[in-house]
Amino acid sequence: MTTSYDAATDAPAGPLAGVRVVEMGSLIAGPFCGQLLGDFGAEVIKLEDPASGDPMRRWQVDEASGESLWWPVIARNKRSVTVDLRTPEGQDLARRLIAESDVVVENFRPGTMERWGLGYEELSRLNPGLVMTRVTGYGQDGPYAGRAGFGSIGEAMGGLRHVTGDPASPPSRVGISIGDSLAGTFSALGTTMALVARHRTGRGQVVDTAIYEAVLAVMEGLVPLYQHTGEVRERTGSILPGVAPSNVYPTADGDAVLIGANRDTVFARLVEVMDRPELLTGFGTHDQRGERQHELDEAIAAWTATQETEALLKALHGAGVPAGRLYTAPDMLADEHFAARGALTTLVHRTLGEFTQQSPTPHLSDTPGSLRWLGPELGADTVAVLTGVLGLDEAEVRDLAARKVV
Repeated sequence: MTTSYDAATDAPAGPLAGVRVVEMGSLIAGPFCGQLLGDFGAEVIKLEDPASGDPMRRWQVDEASGESLWWPVIARNKRSVTVDLRTPEGQDLARRLIAESDVVVENFRPGTMERWGLGYEELSRLNPGLVMTRVTGYGQDGPYAGRAGFGSIGEAMGGLRHVTGDPASPPSRVGISIGDSLAGTFSALGTTMALVARHRTGRGQVVDTAIYEAVLAVMEGLVPLYQHTGEVRERTGSILPGVAPSNVYPTADGDAVLIGANRDTVFARLVEVMDRPELLTGFGTHDQRGERQHELDEAIAAWTATQETEALLKALHGAGVPAGRLYTAPDMLADEHFAARGALTTLVHRTLGEFTQQSPTPHLSDTPGSLRWLGPELGADTVAVLTGVLGLDEAEVRDLAARKVV
C-alpha cells in the first residue's frame, strides 16, 4: 500500500510541512480546504467510509477508464484511510489520530461529530492545541444551523445567484461549485490563522465556516448599496453597470475578446488603437461612459467585428489596453504564459497516464506549494497510517478490516 505510485518525490517542503491534518467529511467544501492545506505541505490524512469512500470518487467519470477526473485533483497530496465512523471502534481510531494531529477538518451537519464523541470539547481535552475547522451550510449556531446546506443554497443565500446571469433569464449558476470552493478557501485561511495564533498562545480553537457567509464575503458593496440608496443589485449579464467599456466583443474570425478599458487613461489608449478620437468628446469621462454604456459598447463591437482576433489582441496589448480571449482548457494547455509560470502540473496517473491539473497558488518564493501525488485509491494508506501513527501492528489492522471497521 503506497501513496507514491505517481508522486513527485523531489517536491520542496511547503510552509505547512510538519502539520498533520485529519480530513473528515466529503464532497467539496471541507475537502477543498484539505486540498489547499496539502498543496502547501501539510500531511493530510483523509478518513473515508470503507464501503464507498468519498462520493467525489464517482464525479466527472471518464467513460473509457471508469476513473474520476475530479478525484485526482481534490484528493491530491492526501493519504486515504478507511474508517467507519459510525462504529465505536472507528470513532476511537479517529479520536486517537486526532490526538496526534494539529488540525481536523470536517463538514458534517452540526451535532454529528458530537454524537460520535468527536466534538471539540472532548477532542480539545485530548489535544489542547487542536485546531478544528468546521464547514457547514449555515454555521455551527443560529436558527438555521441544523438545516442541510449545499454550496448551491449558500450561493443563493449569500446573494450570488440573484446577480448571476442575463437579466432576461432566471438566476444562473456560475459554472463551477464556487460556494463550496469559497468556503474551502476561507476555511484554509482560517486554519492557517488559527495555527499562527496557536504558535503564540499554545491553544487551539474552532474555525467555523458557513458557506453562505463565505459567499457573502465576496459580494462587494451589495448590502450598503441597498441600505443607503434603496437599490437592489440585479443581474447585468456581461457588464457592470456604470463601468465602461468592460465587456466581451466579437471579432472577424468568429471569436471574441474581453476588453477592460474603463479608466480614463486606458480608454484614451483604446480610442487611439481604434483611430476614433472623436469618441473622447462624448465618452471621455467615467460618468459619460457609464451613462452611455450601451451606445459605447455598440461602437466598440462594430469595430472589433472587423478585426482578426490575434491582430486585435496584439494591437491592444501593444497600446497597454487590458484585453484577452475567453480561455477554455485547450487554450490553457497551449499557452506559453501558463507554461512559463508553471500554472499547470502534469503527473502520471496509474491508468490515465499523463494527468494535468492546476498548480498550487499563490507562488511563495522560499516555501512554494507542490503537487506531490494524485488522489489515492480508497484505503491506500490505511495500514501505513494505523501502524506508523497509532502503533498498531498489521494483525490488528487485518482484524479491524475483517470486522469492516476499516
